[in-house]
Amino acid sequence: MRLPAISLAVILLHGLAGCRRTTTQNTAAEILFTQVPERSPGNQIKQDVMEGTVSGAKQGQRLVIYSQSGGLWWLQPLLTAPFTSILPGGIWRNETHVGTSYAVLLVEAGFHPAAVLEKLPRNEKGVVAVAVSPGQEKSSSYFVDFSGYTWRVRWKPSTRGGTSNPYKPENVFVDRKGALHLRIIKREEQWTCSEINLTRSLGYGTYVLTVEDTSKLDPSAVFGTFTWDYSTDQQSNREFDFNIARWGDPQNKNAEFALQPSLMPTNFSRFAAPAGRLQYTVVWEPGTLTLTLARMNGPQDTSMVAKHVFTSEVPTPGFESFRMTLYAYRKPNEKITRLEHPAEVIVDKFEYLP
Repeated sequence: MRLPAISLAVILLHGLAGCRRTTTQNTAAEILFTQVPERSPGNQIKQDVMEGTVSGAKQGQRLVIYSQSGGLWWLQPLLTAPFTSILPGGIWRNETHVGTSYAVLLVEAGFHPAAVLEKLPRNEKGVVAVAVSPGQEKSSSYFVDFSGYTWRVRWKPSTRGGTSNPYKPENVFVDRKGALHLRIIKREEQWTCSEINLTRSLGYGTYVLTVEDTSKLDPSAVFGTFTWDYSTDQQSNREFDFNIARWGDPQNKNAEFALQPSLMPTNFSRFAAPAGRLQYTVVWEPGTLTLTLARMNGPQDTSMVAKHVFTSEVPTPGFESFRMTLYAYRKPNEKITRLEHPAEVIVDKFEYLP
């Protein structure tokens, strides 16, 4: 059940036993929730998105998130990434381990948050405002089970692709054979896209995807697999990518490996991916990232298509999640997306080996 900001404000004002929406030392500062994870006794593995807005914050102030479990408040998302930035427009967003209740603190720049709390601070020095929300009966997020893992399905717009694309959960499904389908479909005269991400961080290891033929994708359609970490803007959000994309130009090669920031020549490799069933492999190790693409000629027969080893600026694990996306691309100098046909990518299997 998705709750709008107004409904959440009502819950925070009237539905919290002994808690108010915002406790504040500075009456001009206020924290609101627009998305709250489900209520759960506590899960050290499962993650979900928490979002909201803050008004009245001053320059240098940041947010700290806590999730309640076992009667204690646990710092989120990581001890090594304790702060959540305030984005333009006063928006804040991060991922958290699920719990029974959730709290957001607006704090001064020099504030040092505790890893675990028995009670939330109310008048502590450096704490500007505190907001608390109970977990929802059901998460605002949508989920799909694929290859033995739970994935969160994107339902909010994204500017990835040079324009604001809408994303629809109904564009994602798993068929009777267990294969994942990602689609771009026109709904109400607008192209709608699809994206999923793991609800847990896997870190170092080997990631393998088996994908059906993508050679006939529209030149303005992009299929990407990548990692992303909401909890930090350091290490380029721990992002590395494999894209099937011609970026709107039919003459471009249709595939690329990238380690962000990809503007560095050593962090980017472009090549031609052939038709047919393909296997994508990521081997993420300390200081080394190896991306390979192979064509599957038979159940146990593959032939190498491309390989690139990154050894500079390879990120360390944090709170990142592995993601798959299919979206419409628009060139920077154009007013409309030139996508002409619906698109679909079928992923047969996802595997992870630590």
